[in-house]
Amino acid sequence: MRAMPPAVERTELAPGLSISRVLTGLWQIADMERDGRALDPDVAARALRPYVDAGLTSFDMADHYGSAEVVAGRLGDVPVQRFTKWVPKPGPLALSDARAAVERSLERLRTDRIDLLQFHAWSYADPSWLDGLLHLQKLQGEGLIGHLGLTNVDAAHLNMVLATGIPVVSNQVCFSLLDRRAAGAMSDVCRARGARLLAYGTLAGGWLSDRWLAKPEPDWERQGTWSQMKYGRFLRVAGGWGALQRVLRAADGVARRHGVSIANVAVRWVLEQPAVAGVIVGARPGEREHVADNLRVFSFALTGEDRAELEAGLATLVPIPGDCGDEYRKPPFLTASGDLSHHVESFPAPYAVERRADGRLLCLSGTPWESMAGYSRATRSGSRVQVSGTTATHRDRVIGGTDPAAQMHFAIDKIEGALQSLGARLEDVVRTRVFVARVADWPAVARAHGERFGRIQPANTLVSARLVGDEYLVEIEADAEVADSGGAGTRTSSPSV
Repeated sequence: MRAMPPAVERTELAPGLSISRVLTGLWQIADMERDGRALDPDVAARALRPYVDAGLTSFDMADHYGSAEVVAGRLGDVPVQRFTKWVPKPGPLALSDARAAVERSLERLRTDRIDLLQFHAWSYADPSWLDGLLHLQKLQGEGLIGHLGLTNVDAAHLNMVLATGIPVVSNQVCFSLLDRRAAGAMSDVCRARGARLLAYGTLAGGWLSDRWLAKPEPDWERQGTWSQMKYGRFLRVAGGWGALQRVLRAADGVARRHGVSIANVAVRWVLEQPAVAGVIVGARPGEREHVADNLRVFSFALTGEDRAELEAGLATLVPIPGDCGDEYRKPPFLTASGDLSHHVESFPAPYAVERRADGRLLCLSGTPWESMAGYSRATRSGSRVQVSGTTATHRDRVIGGTDPAAQMHFAIDKIEGALQSLGARLEDVVRTRVFVARVADWPAVARAHGERFGRIQPANTLVSARLVGDEYLVEIEADAEVADSGGAGTRTSSPSV
């Protein structure tokens, strides 16, 4: 008798949103179309129907994944979950921008509501990313979006969004045997705040598979797909070909015990991490189908012996630097091209700058306090930049709610945005002064300061003080000295957030 395939595991990502725990990712469609020829959407959709028929009903895509949304829209009225993303260019975002992006996705997906709309921010120093997210929250209230998610947001800013009260249910991040950043602070925030992770890059572009076990190191300049190029950078940072082979050997031992593939083991390991709701496995519709192999992920669970064997292999890896999503915001840029050239053209100054007759440059963040009290967010004279006392105010609201660390991170974001607008960097800061409203908050505030300034180590003073406004828990001011005396708007490095 023919064995029945294992049942697909499902989970409730959010109220009313049940998903298959292995999602089918459609990023590869953009790679398949990079020669300028679009896929036939009906043919591609038919190639995806076996996934739906097998119970793998959840699909992940984005507004910039070529015709992925169009293809998903041709799946018809079958019960599937369509997740997409809005990845706007850096700079100011109006409600009309958000509405146009959402309506375009709705049209391409042939639906009247997006099940999960995931937002990507390029730079935390520019508060426009919060405007974009708040606009999406308004459109969610209109019924155009079922649930909001984030993608490639680090732990501090995920916590900030949730503490502010923006109802984000998920964060999509890279998570694999080679890249375990999400297992740390990110998972802690998710467990504390009730958010879930959608993990991509779990097979590291196919490098974590039987295909590469005991094979010689490839020619890195001749790897064909964007996915292989991107994750080739990850594995070289993680220790290179020898380190990958040690991980593959450990995974192969586990796979043989369970009668599954190395790829199954790699996916299962991520799927069993506490904060993970689902794992995204890419598909190339019409070229390769992985339905049967994906289903085998649900045929076994890792044992203590399995995990110990995998940990022994993982112990030889070099940790991927930074937090989740940093590969899109600071060196090393672990992208297909190794930089941001195929993603964005430029980063406009986060805030307005005025040049005075005496040569001073004034940065204005637009809060009502600046015009009322007659001061600027920051002033630059020559190489010296002085940043005013800064709270977690954005327009007419406080960012970070009642979480002192979240307020601190946003205040530092504002300082970084002011510095960038005046041609300086956070690394140029030589002194900070921090004021906390409640003495009990100082450890959380100090840790946030350490996360952002730990490598810079400016002179610092932290005191308890009564702040103007009971909603404010922390205020910080900063002084910076710029080695390069370039003018306002000059960016002395890639965006560092």
